Amino acid sequence: MTSAANRAEPVGRAELLARLDRVLGTGGRALLTGPPGVGKTEVALSVAARAEARGETVLWLAALPADRGIPGAAAAALIASVAATALPAQGPGSDADVLAGLPGPQRAAVAMLCREAPMPEGGWDPVALRLALARILRTLAARGPALLVLDGVQCIDPASADLLRFALRLAPPELRAVAVDTPAAYGTADCASDVRHEPEAAAKPLWEPSEADVLNVPPLQADEIAELLIHHRLPARMAGRIHKASGGNPRLALAVGRSLADARTPVHHAESLSLSGRARDLARALLDAVSPDVRATLLLAALALRPSASLIRRAGRPTAEADLAAAERASLIRLTEDGTVAFSAGVLPSTLVHDACWTERSAGHAALAEVVDDPVEAVRHRALATDIPEEGLAAEVSAAAETARRRGNSTLAAELALLAAESTPGLQGAQRIARLVDAAEEAARAARADLAMRATTDLLARDASPADRVRARLAVLDTAGQGLTGLDEIYVHATEDSEGDTALRAAVQLRLAVKHVLADGDPVRSRAAAVESAALAASVGDRATAAKALTVQARMDRVLGSPEAERVLTEARALEMVERPLGVRNAAQILTIRHAMFDDRLTEARDQLGALLPLVERRGSVEDTIELLHTLAEVEARRGQCAAALAHAGRSLALTLEAGLSPGPAWYTLALAETAGGSFARAASYARRSAKASEEEGDHVFLSRSLYALGRIQLLTGDVATAQETLRRVQVSEAAQATVDPSMLRWHEELAEALVAVDALEEAAALLADVRPVAERLGRTTVLLGCDRAHALHLAASGCPDEAASLLTEVAERYAEAGLPLERGRALITLARVERRRRRRSAAASALQSAATVFERAGATPWLALARDTPTAPAEQASTPARGALSSLTDAELRLARLVGQGASNQEAAAKLYLSVKTVEARLTRIYQKLDVRSRAQLATALNG
Repeated sequence: MTSAANRAEPVGRAELLARLDRVLGTGGRALLTGPPGVGKTEVALSVAARAEARGETVLWLAALPADRGIPGAAAAALIASVAATALPAQGPGSDADVLAGLPGPQRAAVAMLCREAPMPEGGWDPVALRLALARILRTLAARGPALLVLDGVQCIDPASADLLRFALRLAPPELRAVAVDTPAAYGTADCASDVRHEPEAAAKPLWEPSEADVLNVPPLQADEIAELLIHHRLPARMAGRIHKASGGNPRLALAVGRSLADARTPVHHAESLSLSGRARDLARALLDAVSPDVRATLLLAALALRPSASLIRRAGRPTAEADLAAAERASLIRLTEDGTVAFSAGVLPSTLVHDACWTERSAGHAALAEVVDDPVEAVRHRALATDIPEEGLAAEVSAAAETARRRGNSTLAAELALLAAESTPGLQGAQRIARLVDAAEEAARAARADLAMRATTDLLARDASPADRVRARLAVLDTAGQGLTGLDEIYVHATEDSEGDTALRAAVQLRLAVKHVLADGDPVRSRAAAVESAALAASVGDRATAAKALTVQARMDRVLGSPEAERVLTEARALEMVERPLGVRNAAQILTIRHAMFDDRLTEARDQLGALLPLVERRGSVEDTIELLHTLAEVEARRGQCAAALAHAGRSLALTLEAGLSPGPAWYTLALAETAGGSFARAASYARRSAKASEEEGDHVFLSRSLYALGRIQLLTGDVATAQETLRRVQVSEAAQATVDPSMLRWHEELAEALVAVDALEEAAALLADVRPVAERLGRTTVLLGCDRAHALHLAASGCPDEAASLLTEVAERYAEAGLPLERGRALITLARVERRRRRRSAAASALQSAATVFERAGATPWLALARDTPTAPAEQASTPARGALSSLTDAELRLARLVGQGASNQEAAAKLYLSVKTVEARLTRIYQKLDVRSRAQLATALNG
């Protein structure tokens, strides 16, 4: 088990591992149980690694399916493991040699078991073998704490199970044991085919577990699946979809992720997962846990829209309740009290339907059509029960789609619209094409990329008009979300087909405007496309498209620093109020709120969001709700309402993952909220995830945002060199995107602070000198406050601490007036650092106390820790001339001095601080001069004396 010591702990199992440690520390026995693939072995490996790290002896027995039929196989494997553990440590024949110390009869029995001696006709002596195994474990435990891990106990042969049961009963407390079991209810037939569907025939446990001993390993949550995917270098942007498909089962999630990665096709919704290979095989293995009769019942549940025990029974399965109970024991489904059926993983019903023949599917739909109590569902089942297109049925399905649309069930409406098109006879080509266009646009409203693509593919294979082709392609683009890369061909064809149709050209230009900013990172081209779209739409009286185009134009004007942004936005709002758009995403109304947020008119923004959110939650789409929650979380984080920010960001992420949308924006928002009131470590994790997902999507906007969030956290936590590197990436990205307005992403002050910290004072001054005139021209007053805070640090590092302290005092007061408590507290922490440099200990303590009070009121937990745990500068404790001279060092010089004083070479210090060796040498020369020392030894004395 030496390899286990280097293993990383499994994702999402920290709480389970802590509980497992407590159970082993008290009772010494633990049983890990759960369905196949849920990660039981990974948890056991982590426990073993922890034990090895403490110097304990670890024995690992992994029983294989083939072992079940070989008497004594597992016991022999365990004894071989003991020999491998004991002999190299002490040498053969030594007193500690566990096997050599056995009495003769026991040693002979062990030799027979391990096939090292001939087996007598009557077999081995069971009593001697029992005593031998018990003595081996006792002797091993006498050498110190030991851990026995029994993986796959359901596969242990009966003879070995009997021997282990006896030995464990006599084992001392120093020998702890973890058993990993997949109960027969989950399909342990791989180990014993005769008990495949007979859970009651499961083997007797190795010990009688108490309630505390049994630890169920649960599925991972959606956010944990995202972390798992990142760990395995799989597409994290599809975390929500993969979680729905896998039900949180790690093995299944990885198989689904690899299946999607291997497919190399854009995927934008959970239902569009085209699974094959390992993912399907794992799903089939899980379904093999139940009998064919139970699978037949589950097929009906997979075909139904709202499956329940009573519905399935009425559809011809009289044993429905018993069958579903067996499926629930196998963790294939969950049953509510009213009998509603929910599959534990989305890949299970899709596999059942995928593997069923047409006759089975048709019969199932026909049976369900007779018993469902909703006419819309009945029409759906009747249409799916036949493969013969018929206009009368197609018209019924089309009417059912309209009914579902009125009910607000956009997903069902999209499915029925496509079904209506596919039920239309081919001879009625015009009618079929019209229904395909309707299906594609309905799929876009429901964010169903798979249905939009199916409808569009069918349409493009027919003699459709250019206008119909454009409308279908636009529907596909509208379901792409943040991932617009790889769709260039669709844009090209849509542009070509829209020639001669002004309204369609306006619509195509609007989509291009969005693509240019998200996928291309080019706001100039985006603005040009938006201007053209608005003009074309206005010329044909299309106010809805004109309002959307003007909204994009206003957004780009803001990015580019144009003073026309607010005027254009006002024009868009006027058109929008007349048209009353169905959604708020990318609408002028939400952009108006975001502009208020950028300008730190936070109360105004919060009030507008608070009035809008309940309406959207009742009548809007999930994407609209997510958009509002994103913005509300950002506003509350900025206002210092940390608990509210975390709550809104958490809801946003949950809805995002549930809907199967790209999690990049939600992770960015949660990074901001966690930075404000949660944990810097969690904030950094979310920012990294957001950056990875945004890179996968080719989303330049949110890549810059997530890197900004990450760099800020790194700076706050003292990782200055890495922060500088991250923030430089933001600088390069924003420059490439021609971003001018500094209020939308306030990286300038963060990078300036990082540059001051590494003693790059001239570059920091130049950066501030560049951004300040822009902020003044645009009236971005709070951006100027951030510049002032960074400038104060520059003053302090330049030997002007008095001016720095005066400026920071003013900045803190003005932040308070602006209603930005966290920024006020940060300015006070900076003031405390400067006051320490001025050797004003009382003033520094007072500033820190004021900052702590601000953070405590806001619930800003990580910031409160910064205010309370800020280390005392060495200069404050100075009692000798050398110690007092430390106050003359800049922060960058002090960091280098400490590294060198701790023994780092110039090369090592340069690598650690991301500096050149020449810069380190020059900086060390200045340090030596300031401290009046001549060697590294004297430097260490000055630092520690």
